[in-house]
Amino acid sequence: MKKVIALVLALVLVMSLALTACAENIKIGVSIWSSTDTLGSECKRIIDAAAEALGDVEVQYVDQAHISEQVTASAETLAMADCDGIIICNSASAEMGSVIKTCEDNEVYVAQFFRVIDPEANPDEYAQASASPYYVGAVHESEFDNGKTLVTILGEKGCRKIGLEGWEPGDATFLGRWDGYKAGVEAWNEAHADDKMEMLEPQYGRTTTDDGRKAAEAIIDANPDIDALIVAGGGGDTLLGAIAGIEAKGLTGKIAVVSTDFLPDLDVKLQTGAMAAESGGHYADPFFAFLMVYNAVKGNYEVSTDGFYDMVFPYMYVASPEDYANYAEYFTGDQLPYTADEIKELAGLSYEDLAAACAKLSVEDVVARHTK
Repeated sequence: MKKVIALVLALVLVMSLALTACAENIKIGVSIWSSTDTLGSECKRIIDAAAEALGDVEVQYVDQAHISEQVTASAETLAMADCDGIIICNSASAEMGSVIKTCEDNEVYVAQFFRVIDPEANPDEYAQASASPYYVGAVHESEFDNGKTLVTILGEKGCRKIGLEGWEPGDATFLGRWDGYKAGVEAWNEAHADDKMEMLEPQYGRTTTDDGRKAAEAIIDANPDIDALIVAGGGGDTLLGAIAGIEAKGLTGKIAVVSTDFLPDLDVKLQTGAMAAESGGHYADPFFAFLMVYNAVKGNYEVSTDGFYDMVFPYMYVASPEDYANYAEYFTGDQLPYTADEIKELAGLSYEDLAAACAKLSVEDVVARHTK
């Protein structure tokens, strides 16, 4: 009798452990260009905080440097690692065809962050994403508006000949920003027929400091009369290289630099003139993609086979040390824009309410929530 009771108790324990394991067995992979550079490390910090707050999800990272072969291979790696879902920052939208197929073959949910597939530029991939039962959606910024705003800031600061440094030819996000830069130049020139500005064709600095510096120096050597440089992005290291190149030429403060991707010492860069303005604060973008995939895995968000979730994340702009001080208080250092309790609350929202929370994120929003 004792043996029977012991056996029953053992079976109950095994079943309990199995159920507990199932309840805590959500695994989400993160395919990112770098989890250690300026922007990537901030993305990792908020994703890790979300996983810790939710308590029932494990995260695995793969760094792929925005190299196409590594981007597509990262999805295979994470699928083979038994991830239930993946969030990915791809380079070119064409890569998503392979990524979506990998996820379908392995029944893994996937969402993009910092990216969305353009239906006009990539109609096949867009149709594939819309029809896929595993493509959850995308969280992204309005890169066109971002680019146009930065050029307008340069115009208001008196800049008239602008160099342009991208990071990867054909990158979907860069192309969106470039369209915005061009639209900003066009709008400025229409409004200021006697005081027009010019923007040069882009040079590319990849995602490293060395390449970013070489590209900036090449632009300046070929165009010594530029008074502004747009460093489109690339994670932050490209910008650091460009700033170093400008400083080495003794041109700090003489060439107005704007970029997307906040630096950790942006306040100092603004004070010294190394930066004129920057858009950013968007490291929480993948946090919302993470919550979308988390809810898809749990069965809370229905994944359409005739469309997908499309969430737009707001940029923040700073053009002075005072602007940055307000941002820094609630978005950098030990602070995150959401507390653990708020993360749990956000994870329980419907998609519509989550999208609304995403759209309203701002310094003012965080201050209002954290000073109640």
